[in-house]
Amino acid sequence: MPTPRPIVHLTERSLWEAARASGTYEMSTRGRTLQQEGFVHFSTRDQLPRVAAFLYGDYEGPDELVVLVVDPARLDVPLRYEAMPPDGEEFPHVYGAVPVEAVVSVEPWS
Repeated sequence: MPTPRPIVHLTERSLWEAARASGTYEMSTRGRTLQQEGFVHFSTRDQLPRVAAFLYGDYEGPDELVVLVVDPARLDVPLRYEAMPPDGEEFPHVYGAVPVEAVVSVEPWS
């Protein structure tokens, strides 16, 4: 069975630092929590630039943005690739809190 490819999530450094302190990451997308959305939005590497432009194109916050790189094999909650409107492109969604141990690297986003 092939090793699953990493999935990525763009977030603010302070949110990642809070997750490290609590043990789980629970922000779904910019300004929305796992509890509000029902899952955590992720992307593939190829999708990330478009997602970043869409969600953070106007970002002028105090924090730098970082990319969380997650190994799907380290997740203890369901991961599903689901079609999103308007064109049905499939994005990875994690249905539960992401354990910090699943994050294999954190990269700066510019």
